[in-house]
Amino acid sequence: MRHIDEDTITQAVIAGHAAARDERLREVMTSLVQHLHAFAREVKLTEAEWADGLEFVAECGRRQGGPRPELALLSDALGLSTLVQALQRRSATQGTEPSRAGAVALDAVNGCRAEALVGEPCHVRGRVTGADGRPIAGAQVQIVVPASATTQADTQRTDAQGHFRARVVVPLEQPIPHDGPVGRMLDALGRSPWRPAHLQFSISAPGYERLVTQVFRQGDRHLDADAVFGVRRSLVADWVHHGPGRTPDGQTSALPFTTLDFSFVLANANTTTGDSP
Repeated sequence: MRHIDEDTITQAVIAGHAAARDERLREVMTSLVQHLHAFAREVKLTEAEWADGLEFVAECGRRQGGPRPELALLSDALGLSTLVQALQRRSATQGTEPSRAGAVALDAVNGCRAEALVGEPCHVRGRVTGADGRPIAGAQVQIVVPASATTQADTQRTDAQGHFRARVVVPLEQPIPHDGPVGRMLDALGRSPWRPAHLQFSISAPGYERLVTQVFRQGDRHLDADAVFGVRRSLVADWVHHGPGRTPDGQTSALPFTTLDFSFVLANANTTTGDSP
């Protein structure tokens, strides 16, 4: 087709996909082109605006290295990460809900124990079971404490009854990194970069889907305005504050402390799709 204009360009591009060897790739790219072109027509996109958009994406790409890749942050901030995850789990009914938007990449955690962080002690008690209610012994439970300076983690194994205990620190509400293009986008849109206080859990056991999720604190002021849309109703829990006294691990604390009790259910590896990292 030699004559390309606003009325013929979309079908011309789609026709170019006819020889694609991968049927799924052809399906995805055809739909992508249709929606992109429809978007440009709907908002009457100008060349200057499109150039600014390309530069924005390019800058995100230049900041892709490090523990918080900017493109992943963009996906989180636009709600796309949460949408894709929800679509993957739409037919799944078993297991604790995952929440990966804004999650810290585990390979970026520096390996220091969370006790090294300064803050109020938080005693976490939990249990890991399968969808049938049976305890999962020996499951690896990694608890990540998001922090503005250095993210740290603690790793435990469940006992024969699926129980685990850990002592970390009470996490604080934190903003997502907002010194780059995604931060400028949020500011321009009048959106806050803040996330509610939460702990991140990564739980794995042979024969089960690995679970990466976050448990949020009831009453946090950012629960209904999480910058990356990661909050789930089922993942909001009571964090109970205690005065000095006897702690769950049998010790005596001269300082106030918090306790969190939460149970996790792992889905069988062959019953869900899309939950692998």
